[in-house]
Amino acid sequence: MQTLSGLALFVLAATISPGGATTLATASGMNFGYRGSLPLIAGISLGLAGMAAAAAAGIEGIFVAVPAIQTVVKIAGTVYLLWLALQLSRTGAPKTSGSVAKPASLAGGAWLILYNPKGWAMTTGAAASFSSIGDGPVEVAVILGVAFGCFASISLSVWCLGGQLLRRVLTRDRHWRALNIALALLLVASILPIWIGP
Repeated sequence: MQTLSGLALFVLAATISPGGATTLATASGMNFGYRGSLPLIAGISLGLAGMAAAAAAGIEGIFVAVPAIQTVVKIAGTVYLLWLALQLSRTGAPKTSGSVAKPASLAGGAWLILYNPKGWAMTTGAAASFSSIGDGPVEVAVILGVAFGCFASISLSVWCLGGQLLRRVLTRDRHWRALNIALALLLVASILPIWIGP
């Protein structure tokens, strides 16, 4: 039980801390509401669950053996997050941006997290720290996958609902644009730890 509670605290802290995914969940909640953001939340949660299961099954060994793969993931993740930040910065109030503004899909959410080095760092760290939580890599993969999937959906929902609450406060298009630009800058800032971290 102590190991499970430790895992729960670790995963909660990892998934609720600010980053690219939480910033996008907040922005999506502001622009599309919680219901419209469910595909994004589900995609990120399922993607993170899959990453955690893969890390527990031993995929982190590939990153250690071939460091170039880490660099490729970092570059691809950086480009993708910069593109998302650009799209976000161009968004005004809901229903005023034409066809440019639309909620992310399930696949888009999964794609986001698969190219997010923070996600890989969280899941491989958990796999290394909690490798004794189950009997063998398959059981550990299931436990970590379920933990990350459940806690990610809860954490992202909190951020998304916070964004939805902001929707009630913002009354002018310039307020929306200013906040979307601020969120885009936070998204760009979330890239820095990818390159200056350990």
